[in-house]
This record gives sequence, C-alpha cells and structure tokens, in this order.
Amino acid sequence: MASTEDTIAVRISKELADRIISGAIEPGSRLRQDHVAEEFNTSHVPVREAFRRLEAQGLAISEPRRGVRVASFDLGEVREVAEMRAALEVLALRHAAPHLTASILDQAEEATKAGDKSRDVRSWEEANRTFHRLILAPCNMPRLLSTIDDLHAASARFLFAAWRSEWETRTDQDHRAILTALRQGNTESAAATLGRHVQWIGQKPVKTASGRTRDAFAIVG
Repeated sequence: MASTEDTIAVRISKELADRIISGAIEPGSRLRQDHVAEEFNTSHVPVREAFRRLEAQGLAISEPRRGVRVASFDLGEVREVAEMRAALEVLALRHAAPHLTASILDQAEEATKAGDKSRDVRSWEEANRTFHRLILAPCNMPRLLSTIDDLHAASARFLFAAWRSEWETRTDQDHRAILTALRQGNTESAAATLGRHVQWIGQKPVKTASGRTRDAFAIVG
C-alpha cells in the first residue's frame, strides 16, 4: 500500500512533468527542493522522490553539488525518439491491425479532422496523440503501449518548445493514407507510412528567456 509521501511524490512529479513538457519550465532551469516543498506544502522527502521520478522519465538531471535541473535536449535526442517511435509504433500497429474495427478507424478519422482544424499546438498534439493511440491500442501489449506513451510525451515536449505560438493549421495526408490502407486490409502499407510519418522532424528558430535565438527541432507526426 502506497504511503502518503509516495502519493504526494506522484502528484508533484506529474505536475512538474506537465510544466516541463508544456515548456512552462524551460530546459536548464534549476528545480529547487525548498521552493517545490513550499509550493506543495510538504517536506523535502516526497520532493526528492518526485525529482527521482522526473530523472527516470528523462525530464530532469541531478548534478553533483549543483542540484537538479530540467534536462535539455538536442537534435540527436529528437532523432532518437523519432526512430524509437517508428520501430515501436510499427510493431504495435502490426499486432493491432487484425483487431481494428470500422468504428475505431472512424474515430481515428475524426481525430485527424480535429487535428486539421486545430488553431494551436496543444490541441493539435492532443488530436494527434489520440489518432495514434486509437490505431495502436488494440495490440493489447501494455508494456509496449506504456513505452510509446512515454515517447509521445517526449515528442510533445519537443513540439511545445518549438511551436509555442505561430501554429499553422495543416492537413495530415499521412494519417489519411494510413487509414485508407488499414480499411483495405493492407497492413504493410499502413506500417510503412506510419514509420516514415513519425520520423518527420521540423526545425524552427525560437527565442529563449534570455532573448537569444536558437534552432528548435520537433517531431511533427
């Protein structure tokens, strides 16, 4: 049975993870135990556990004598996540395909339409994640799906860092091609399109809090 401190640690880690993924806390920012403990009205014990959870998710880094800071990321990490998503989502789709019903594919099409109409990056990311989850969930492989969920969270972080504003509506032809192939029973064609789709990396110059401009990279799929 989880202790009260464990429960508080989970709540703190989820809240901080949401802020990091959304970009509210920028890469490189220090996470101070005393500040977090004061905000959540708790001791340092659950805060330290929350920080360990963030480290396990790759969202924070502990440095000797420097404390804990939000993990930065570069093009290499974006590519790593894209390649992992391609491999694992294709695996999940191959197992899910025999169990995909017309109703599931119709829901996935509605999610694609919602993404096409999105006026901001957060609503697009939510619709995009819904599409992928719908077509992959029937694989019934919980560990695989959990890993894919973590990779989508990483993708969201890259995306929000690059496109906090100036989001342009877009028509996702890859999603439509995947749905067409699945409706025709052509799993391999759908898998090939999905594998290419999740490896498309966009580049955008963004301003940091210090006013400098840097290139940001994100998986737009």
